[in-house]
Amino acid sequence: MRTVLIALSGLLVAWPGQALEPKHKKKESQHPKVKSKATQPVKAPQTAGSYALREEALTWAQDTAKRLDLPPAWVNQQIRQAQRIPVVEKFIMPPATPAAKNWAAYRARFIEPQRIQAGLRFWKSNQAALERAEREYGVPASIVVGIIGVETLYGQNTGNFRILDALATLTFDFPAAHPRAAERQAFFSSELEQFLLLTSRSGTKPQSIKGSYAGAMGLPQFMPSSWARYAVDFDGDGRIDLFGSPTDAIGSVANYFKSFQWQSGMPTHYPVGLVPGQTDMDALLAPDILPTFSVSSFTAKGAQLEGAALQHTGPLALIELRNGLDAPSYVAGTENFYAITRYNWSSYYAMAVIELAEAVAREMPIKR
Repeated sequence: MRTVLIALSGLLVAWPGQALEPKHKKKESQHPKVKSKATQPVKAPQTAGSYALREEALTWAQDTAKRLDLPPAWVNQQIRQAQRIPVVEKFIMPPATPAAKNWAAYRARFIEPQRIQAGLRFWKSNQAALERAEREYGVPASIVVGIIGVETLYGQNTGNFRILDALATLTFDFPAAHPRAAERQAFFSSELEQFLLLTSRSGTKPQSIKGSYAGAMGLPQFMPSSWARYAVDFDGDGRIDLFGSPTDAIGSVANYFKSFQWQSGMPTHYPVGLVPGQTDMDALLAPDILPTFSVSSFTAKGAQLEGAALQHTGPLALIELRNGLDAPSYVAGTENFYAITRYNWSSYYAMAVIELAEAVAREMPIKR
């Protein structure tokens, strides 16, 4: 994959786009020298969806440039080139009539032969990096494989929205009908700032970078702020590339979980038994997915644990996975289960990652 390199925190950050390989001199005919960002005018498209026509967007650009100490003309130029994407506004909204949650149906989307075999190929191709990440960060190789598999099918589905357009849409046209509109709009405004900070340090064209409708990028689908905080140059080539370097993606995912207090050697969950009429379900489900109960308080409320679970020393949460019209499934989630939900706030997502990790691990040849 061709890449653009961005200086960030002493490293170079690689983006998809024009090739600027650090170890090779560029050919001027292919890659003309980039002029100063502040003096390179680009005529913005004057379309109905262009933010060049929106006063509040241009005011945001002016304020952001001042606050972040970025060239005002460059920030203004980028926002003028951003385009509103109405479909992004639709995607970000919760469904008007939410479907009944169904763990079995959700699971089937991810724990299926194509994804398992792709995970096996990814693990075999990147085994050394996965093993090193496990040694250095304490995060199992299988969990890293599970995350990248659920997020992008090992790089096959990284998104085709221009990140600049997606984040601008969610900054300036976030749907007011969303139940958390103010909070989410502020989040995406901050992510747009982070995206401009990242790209500004190389002269990279923000318009060249593509990802999800919500602004996530690369094999692990990092948001710009996560890229800035947690991405690492795990292959040691002096640049961070979450698009073209599986090794960097592996190290970055492992570093992310370590930053969210992943505990080496701790299971993600345990089986749990619940006896109708003898279990205080309201109390056990009240904290949602946050581990709150000691083993003794957990069992005192009627949850039944066996074997290694009874020796667990940290807090537990009762995780409920609904199955449509059928009876829900339950597990006792640990702090490591909760750590996975820091990637995506969903117990269904976390369980899919865990079960894909387990399914791929079962296919891996046993070392002798």
